[in-house]
Formats: sequence, C-alpha cells, structure tokens
Amino acid sequence: MKNSEILELSTEDLVAKIGEEKNNLTKLKFAHAVSAIENPSRITKVRKDIARLNTELTKRKAAASASETN
Repeated sequence: MKNSEILELSTEDLVAKIGEEKNNLTKLKFAHAVSAIENPSRITKVRKDIARLNTELTKRKAAASASETN
C-alpha cells in the first residue's frame, strides 16, 4: 500500500484497514509456521503496511489534539 493511498483514507477507514492487515498478518504467520509459504517477504510487506497505517493514524490524532488545545 502506497503512502498516497493511505492519505486518501478517512480515519475510520484507517482503523478498519489496520484491523484487516493485522488479521492478514496473523493468517500469513500461521500459514508460514505450518508450511513454508510461497513468498515469505509478504510477511515483511504486511508488517510495514501496518506500521505506515499506524504512523498516519498517530499523526492525525496528534494534529486533532493540537487543534483542540489551540
């Protein structure tokens, strides 16, 4: 997922996407533990996507709290 795609999402969509990606990561880890998956680098890609989503969510929360205090 590209950063431009992440910026287009609403805050509610970000939270939902984080949940989906975490679920996807759990499934990938389980599949990899049972038998080797075809492309194990997908696990790393999903982890990085979750981090990007969390970073944007944190940035939005910080901006919202900063605008409330001003």
